[in-house]
Amino acid sequence: MPDTEHLGPRRAASPESALPGRRLSELAEQAVRCTTDCCGAGTTVSDGGTERPAAVTHPDLAALVSMQLRTGEGPIPAALERGEPVESGDLLREECWPQYRAMALDSGVRSSVTIPFRRAGLTVTLSLYSFRAGGLEDAPHGPARALGDLAATCLVRDRSYRAALTELDQLGAALRTRPVVDQACGIVMHVLACDADAAFKVLRRISQGTNRKLSEVASALVDSRGRGLERELVSLSN
Repeated sequence: MPDTEHLGPRRAASPESALPGRRLSELAEQAVRCTTDCCGAGTTVSDGGTERPAAVTHPDLAALVSMQLRTGEGPIPAALERGEPVESGDLLREECWPQYRAMALDSGVRSSVTIPFRRAGLTVTLSLYSFRAGGLEDAPHGPARALGDLAATCLVRDRSYRAALTELDQLGAALRTRPVVDQACGIVMHVLACDADAAFKVLRRISQGTNRKLSEVASALVDSRGRGLERELVSLSN
């Protein structure tokens, strides 16, 4: 089972299969199985924010991925910037990324390739590693690319699904609080002899002025039936 390192907070999501970490772990594991001379893999996903879930197939690779994202040095940042595969055919002869080279060689990695996949504001990277120089020359055009394309598409779909669930929850909350807001508006309309729009504006001004949710303001007003608040309501309506 791949080791997973989340470089930033992870939002709760459901179902479990929709979690970015689960998708990334599956991608890394499958990419290793279908790529000749590949000794391990690492994956990341970013939407431009601070949250960067990542997964690797070996603990040593977790530190290698984390270092690149933290320092901006290495093939992962380069692939994110260029939007195309970045290959290091022989790290013993590579001249750039000294920190990445040293850490990779210390882990026994001799060559690597990082392939980026961009979909609807998301960027997925798949990094493949080999103990042999030149062992990953064909990887950017092999099965790993197809797996990365599929994973990126699934992550976009998962994000849309989670957004739809959030919107549904918000709509449900709004529907549940609507009756008490309507009751509060009725009280304000009675006290101020105003219409519904004016009453709602008064409730909203109270909400903003007291830094409370509109539903909380409405509930408090209904509980008190507006008693003792006549003068305050009149002042807010002006």
